[in-house]
Amino acid sequence: VTARRVKALESSCWVEVLCDIMFESTVVVDGRGHLLGRLASTVAKELLNGQKVVVVRCEAIEISGTFIRQKNKYLAFLRKRMATNPSRGPFHFRAPSRIFWRTVRGMLPHKTQRGQEALGRLKVFEGIPPPYDKMKRMVVPNAIRVTRLAPNRKYCVLGRISKEVGWKYSDVLERLETKRKVASKVYYERKKSLNKLRAKATESVDLSKVTPVLEQYGH
Repeated sequence: VTARRVKALESSCWVEVLCDIMFESTVVVDGRGHLLGRLASTVAKELLNGQKVVVVRCEAIEISGTFIRQKNKYLAFLRKRMATNPSRGPFHFRAPSRIFWRTVRGMLPHKTQRGQEALGRLKVFEGIPPPYDKMKRMVVPNAIRVTRLAPNRKYCVLGRISKEVGWKYSDVLERLETKRKVASKVYYERKKSLNKLRAKATESVDLSKVTPVLEQYGH
């Protein structure tokens, strides 16, 4: 391992040690409570390194600054278009997931083969659709708003901005998330009860006969 590689491993931004999660099949990141730009930059770097990343709950991503300021900035962005044929772009996404996707795209060399392949490793969603609702979700400590923004600073939520500029599915998403949280609570309670039963069974079993055999093999 080169010195540059070791330095990159030590400066990992994920909540767990990078050695344990790097190049897993998929890393699921919960976007709730993260700052938009900081999360996008971390995700962009991991995509370029070859990691597949899924970002869920994009509607709960936060942006520093007051709501009215950020809304006016996005409304100004909506006015930027091609004078002769607006259908050729630029394209203005309203959905929170697509706004985050476009932010990450701006941090990648997306007009090159390497950048296109990196962008293809990214998936973004509002809410937490299956199968990601049953998968372990991670956070990025360097991008969480409560650790990076002073307590007296204003901030706003990306989902609210999207709703104000034309996103039509906030009510649908709220209903789906309510159903998901109820099902998730039932799943978690069942998982806790099964873990208790497993621990109880482990304590009650007699391993005195097999322990010497297991020790011979280093267990």
